[in-house]
Amino acid sequence: MKLLHIDSSILGDQSVSRELTGAIVARWRASVPGLEVVTHDLARDPLPHLSGATLAGQDEIEASRGEAALREFLDADVIVIGAPMYNFSIPSSLKAWIDRIAVRGRTFRYTETGPEGLAGGKRVIVVASAGGVHAGQPTDFVEPYLRHMFAFLGVEAVEFIRADGIGLSPEHRAAAIERAHGALPEPLRRAA
Repeated sequence: MKLLHIDSSILGDQSVSRELTGAIVARWRASVPGLEVVTHDLARDPLPHLSGATLAGQDEIEASRGEAALREFLDADVIVIGAPMYNFSIPSSLKAWIDRIAVRGRTFRYTETGPEGLAGGKRVIVVASAGGVHAGQPTDFVEPYLRHMFAFLGVEAVEFIRADGIGLSPEHRAAAIERAHGALPEPLRRAA
């Protein structure tokens, strides 16, 4: 079994989403024999944003990195993503990664009846953290966007672990982290 771990928070050791994705990955490592884990820190090593040169195939290095990101996504059985809310949405580094995995003919295609996702059969676990309380509110563009994006790619098994209100007070932060730790999903037990 292969697990792809993506972090995008710029807060390093102070990041709630990193703490929680790390706990998820540790739980999977302890429970799934032979688990292969690939980790990417998009804050420390971001993918460049899409450019005209990238789309035209004129930047070989960028094209190679994009293909590697796509291949890792396609090969993964489970994807664990840290998605902190920045200005009501996901970090731009996470969007740049999504732009590399949303590739026509590889992860989706257009048909006469509409788009069809080609990357099904995966489990995506997203840790969404926010300074304010946004879950289920009109101000939350993280969860709806990511749910839509992965559904577009054919991924139906998308779970969210929320840690909202972490910026309100130290007490709110501690309570949100405790609730999120209590909601961490159990690994799927499959032969490696």
